[in-house]
Amino acid sequence: MLQQIYSTNLALHTDLYQLTMAYGYWKNGIHDRESVFHLFFRKAPFRGKMAIACGIEYIKNYLANFSFTQEDIDFLGQLKGQDEKALFEKGFLDYLLQLKFSCDVDAMEEGTICFPHQPLIRVKGPLLQAQLIETAMLNIVNFQTLIATKAHRICEAAKGDTVLEFGLRRSQGIDGGLSASRAAFIGGCHATSNVLAAKLFDIPVKGTHAHSWVMCFEDEIEAFQKYADAMPNNCVFLVDTYDTLEGVENAITIGKKLRAQGNELLGIRLDSGDLADLSIKARKRLDEAGFASTKIIASNDLDEYRIQALKDKGAKIAVWGVGTRLSTAYDQAALGGVYKLAAIKNELGIWEDRIKLSEQRIKVSNPGSQQVVRGFKNQKPIMDVIVDVQTLVPSLSDDPTISWKPLLVPIFKRGQLHKTIQSTQESRIFREEQVQLFDTINLTDYPVQLDVDLENRKEQLLQKVKNFV
Repeated sequence: MLQQIYSTNLALHTDLYQLTMAYGYWKNGIHDRESVFHLFFRKAPFRGKMAIACGIEYIKNYLANFSFTQEDIDFLGQLKGQDEKALFEKGFLDYLLQLKFSCDVDAMEEGTICFPHQPLIRVKGPLLQAQLIETAMLNIVNFQTLIATKAHRICEAAKGDTVLEFGLRRSQGIDGGLSASRAAFIGGCHATSNVLAAKLFDIPVKGTHAHSWVMCFEDEIEAFQKYADAMPNNCVFLVDTYDTLEGVENAITIGKKLRAQGNELLGIRLDSGDLADLSIKARKRLDEAGFASTKIIASNDLDEYRIQALKDKGAKIAVWGVGTRLSTAYDQAALGGVYKLAAIKNELGIWEDRIKLSEQRIKVSNPGSQQVVRGFKNQKPIMDVIVDVQTLVPSLSDDPTISWKPLLVPIFKRGQLHKTIQSTQESRIFREEQVQLFDTINLTDYPVQLDVDLENRKEQLLQKVKNFV
């Protein structure tokens, strides 16, 4: 169903400077020169140590449909420079119209646990093409990786409880809402309130009623009764419109009527007040009334920190409805992923490393065509090493008991989709497998490093560039 969202080309979903650089490459005759770019992030989000790679399946669909339409070309032909003359000459626009994507693209499997400076995606191919796809790929991967990581953190704090994603109304637009719901499910959430996301991505959908339902009737118990009459097989009552504990009692009253008719009160939802204290009191009343299986659902600006605090207070909450702070990644606006040139062929066809300098060491990029290999011992990860693409066993290790697995796998070869688009459920399952692999590992001490060969090349290049400037 993913293809329904990005079934048409999105070649103009880019920044203008990608097109102006592409034009410059074309004018200088270097547009077909082979190059290597990497997409990576410099810091793990939310002051953590890792992230959950997400958005890769969107990338597959975006690249599979990459092309410029006549309508795109007509629009670009209307753009003008400072002198009011055409920004792009006709020959370049004709070139774009005939352009066929032909890059090799390797990427981490969606759901992979990844770390700063590791390439999530490697693009190798004509310089112009590799440049043009930068913005869209960052736009897709940055947001979904951020949300999947946030969902993972929230679900870890919930410690096995059910977590529902409730964030659509606060998400950044329609696509932001869909992407957030999808990424949150991959990251660990069990269901969403977003019906369109449920349809497109086959995600379980959950929901009850709002305060407005209760307020439409003369009193709360009538509202509950009418809802039970309408949906006897989906009764979760929001009990805090007026007095919360009285709402619990009203839910119990209608719950008894439901049971007499062969149905059950599935849950009650708390959306305000002291959630720990109210949940404890509500649980006691429900249990005493014979509703031990009725779940207490909580919402109201939840995130991993508040969930942990509520658990520390002994809250009797079984289901967590997390909205704004998940679907907007409330405490971090963006992942900050980047896309950097790391190697290019010169006019003689010889590969040359490239590096970006900065006074901030964290912003100095790594050179060469890179692969990430994960070392395993006794079937558990023990380290990640960024190596040259031709290297599968890092030079830093001669331990035969360590097995090495490359994390970047081909998704496009010469512009053709090599690995089929997998379902959202498959990405979620892969993420679960990744979490199980790392479940006993202290990520603070988990080694992530450059291979000795790449480290030496980087230092040599740093010195060369510094001497040149």
